[in-house]
Amino acid sequence: MTTPVDGSTAPVQDAVPEAHDPAALPADLQDERLIASHGVSGALSAFTSRLRSGDLGSVPVVVGLVIIWAVFQVANNSFLTSRNLVNLTQQTTSIGVIALGIVLVLLLGEIDLSVGSVSGLAAAVMGVTFVNKGWPLVISLLAAAALGLLIGLFYGALYTRFGVPSFVITLAGLLGFLGLQLLVLGKEGTLNIPFDSGIVKFATASFLPPALAYGLIVVVVAAYVLSRLRNRGARAKAGLSAAPTTIIAIKAAALAVVLLIPVVVLNGDRGVSSMFLLLVVLVVATEFMITKTRWGRSVMAVGGNVEAARRAGINVRMIYLSIFAACATFAAVGGILAAARLVAVGQSSGGTDTNLNAIAAAVIGGTSLFGGRGSAYSALLGALVIMSIANGLALLSLDSSIRYMVTAGVLLIAVTIDSLSRRSRQAHGRA
Repeated sequence: MTTPVDGSTAPVQDAVPEAHDPAALPADLQDERLIASHGVSGALSAFTSRLRSGDLGSVPVVVGLVIIWAVFQVANNSFLTSRNLVNLTQQTTSIGVIALGIVLVLLLGEIDLSVGSVSGLAAAVMGVTFVNKGWPLVISLLAAAALGLLIGLFYGALYTRFGVPSFVITLAGLLGFLGLQLLVLGKEGTLNIPFDSGIVKFATASFLPPALAYGLIVVVVAAYVLSRLRNRGARAKAGLSAAPTTIIAIKAAALAVVLLIPVVVLNGDRGVSSMFLLLVVLVVATEFMITKTRWGRSVMAVGGNVEAARRAGINVRMIYLSIFAACATFAAVGGILAAARLVAVGQSSGGTDTNLNAIAAAVIGGTSLFGGRGSAYSALLGALVIMSIANGLALLSLDSSIRYMVTAGVLLIAVTIDSLSRRSRQAHGRA
């Protein structure tokens, strides 16, 4: 308050700078109770605030992956060589695709324990029909993928129609489809897939030319910038706050660096595997479906609170059916890719630790076991962690028993972090 120069005591309100006039601000910033970030410093402040409140996102798994790579590089300087990293990307693909389906199921707070058996059965169907029956490769691949789709729909029907817990349904599927896999393979037990078949060439010998790989980086970064600018224009037109062009430029530069460094390293050997590129495309497409479509918003709503989603008019039954179907289909595709990379299908296909690795990858990647939180990128990051451990320990010639124990420790740490961050989010009102 100031006193007029004429000596009167009538209060005069201090002038408010035009920049801080609420009426001059965008509509979503006029309520002081809303959190707003401005510029680079504001973005950093908002990011720090999210971390403090327990909204960690992918930060823990990225930090963990860097530590794992650093430890293995110190123990064996061959770990971060171009040749080994190309092998790592190929090893990661099948588990990553299967884990992608697990992420979707976990978003609903459910589980699928049979993805390993389903992947093995799909690989067996593909191998038997293509090698023994002489079917065209495309028909064999479609039949194997369709089998996964039917299995997922069967799971979803049992869950939505009769209320059988997903744990019980998929545990039965684990045993049943393992037996069916052995029946399909017959007495031979193992089938070798021809080296000159398209699927084997794709999995083992198909790599992007360097020029194409670099060109894709340019396309991805350009697409990101255009989408951000379009979003910025739409928000400004609607009278809402928009991200500064400086932030967009910084994020675009960071994206270019993140993509360029691995591509340069991989091009030092054979290049970017086409099979690994398929995993990346599936991850990006799934993330788009989760975050940018009505179906994805419905999935997150059902995972957060089923009854609230039902009262909001969401077709909960169809959401469960679609998620179980997608999970089993991803498992089938992952099994096909694994068989193609190994150039064989056998009784152990989809067995050993495939099931547990896929589930562990989804959880380690940051998908919450409590439902409603996670992203498709969790599958990619988690699979990289799991396979980095396996690859690094193999380079050190350590027994598989060590790998199981190390993986178990990493999984336990990831679940603990998830539980603690969930508690922190609840305390800060972000749950």
